[in-house]
Amino acid sequence: MAQSLTDLLQKSRLTVVSVDKAAGRLRVRDDADLCSDLSCQGSLVVTEEDSKADLGLINPGDIIKVESKDGRAEKIVVVRHAWEEFGSPET
Repeated sequence: MAQSLTDLLQKSRLTVVSVDKAAGRLRVRDDADLCSDLSCQGSLVVTEEDSKADLGLINPGDIIKVESKDGRAEKIVVVRHAWEEFGSPET
């Protein structure tokens, strides 16, 4: 069965569970509620406000998309910050 656009978008998004800035790692949860750890040392983080290699721009609860190359997170796009998710009329 073909996936809807909404299903496809949700599968490509991850929820940040924890950020270990010192170790350059993120723990994320996917749409199936499975957690995994990502090595993100030096990865570019893109938000509406800024774009730099700084995991400090990411917070637990943020919704992200990760672009990988050779099994390493190269670019992390913050789709929605945690505080926007909880303040959204969709919830």
